[in-house]
Amino acid sequence: MIDWAAQSGSGIRFEWGHAGARCLAAEAACLVMVDVLSFTTAVSVAVQAGSRVLPFWLPPANATAAERAGAEMAAAIYARQSGARLAGARSAITLDESWSLSVAQMRRAPFASRLVLPSPVSSTITAAARPGAPVIAACLRNITAVGSWITSHGYGTPERPVAVIAAGEQWPDGSLRPALEDLLGAGALISDLHAQGAGPLSAEAAAARACGECTADIPHAITVSVSGRELALAGSAEDVAIAIEEDTCPVVPVLDGDHGFTANAP
Repeated sequence: MIDWAAQSGSGIRFEWGHAGARCLAAEAACLVMVDVLSFTTAVSVAVQAGSRVLPFWLPPANATAAERAGAEMAAAIYARQSGARLAGARSAITLDESWSLSVAQMRRAPFASRLVLPSPVSSTITAAARPGAPVIAACLRNITAVGSWITSHGYGTPERPVAVIAAGEQWPDGSLRPALEDLLGAGALISDLHAQGAGPLSAEAAAARACGECTADIPHAITVSVSGRELALAGSAEDVAIAIEEDTCPVVPVLDGDHGFTANAP
């Protein structure tokens, strides 16, 4: 870990993607991941319904077909070994495979007590946290619940700092694409934490908070963002509509070691 990148001395810190999570994780007492479209929103929907969500890594966008096929096979094996259902791609849903990263489809799918949710970005962020540090899945649906959980557990001080990680998306070459929806989601959470007395904010966290507070209509901004339009053009506008449901979920999904995200885990 590079010391100058750790944002030391701040109670709330902010970075992007897996590399950013790794930079902040060594000092962070709590790591919060924000992937509004759609991993953390999907986690919030599944956990609110009573499911346990197990994240699983998928290769990046520029992976070869063989690499993707191998990862999909590994995910299927992991799901079987875990006694879980496997969520597929939005485009791969059949009558037999009802679970996917599509939050709209997830709401319609039969209940699954355990669900493997593959992701090329967010799953690597969950693995970055140091042992014993809680990892929380935050989205617009549970901002207030997450903020209250963090402060009530004593996180958000220089002694017990919180690292807020915007997951971002991927360009076709597999590199990080900073995503507006994740910046605004992270900014909204940081604003909530700061209003509850957490801090001080690093310069990066303060900038993210300012973006959230200065955006007059966050749901609209996300809807017309690159990611929002991409999903709408692909026939998943309902996913965007669910993702912009502000503060409708009282559940805080916390990663319970290797056992997945559960509601309000210790």
